[in-house]
Amino acid sequence: YVSITTSRRDGRTVSSPVWIAPLADGRVGFTTGSASGKVKRIANFPDVVLQPCDRRGIVAAGAPSVRGSARVLRGADAAPVRAAVAAKYGWQFRMVELLGAVQRIFRRGSVGDSAIVIELVH
Repeated sequence: YVSITTSRRDGRTVSSPVWIAPLADGRVGFTTGSASGKVKRIANFPDVVLQPCDRRGIVAAGAPSVRGSARVLRGADAAPVRAAVAAKYGWQFRMVELLGAVQRIFRRGSVGDSAIVIELVH
C-alpha cells in the first residue's frame, strides 16, 4: 500500500491508503471512484505526496516520501491504469471490481471508474 496525501481547499491535508502500480511511461497510478474525495481534491490541487504504508494507511516513522503531480483520467484513458493495477494485484483487484459492479446496480457508488496518474517529481 501507498499513502497518498492530497490537499483540501482550506489547506488541510488528507491521507488515504491506495494500491498503486507502475505504468509503462514511468508514472504510477491507481483506480478510484469518480465521486471520491481524492478525485475532488486532485482536481483542485494536483500536488500530492506518496509514502509506503500498511493497509490501514499507517506510515512508519521515518518512511521515505516522494512528491508528485496527479491527474484524473476517465473512460478509455483510465484503461491502462486499470490494466496495470489488475496485473499487479490479480484476484484482489477483480474482487474490488466485482464489488463496484454490485454497488452500481444499487446506485450506491462508483468504485474504480476513474484512475489517477502521478508523475513523480525528482
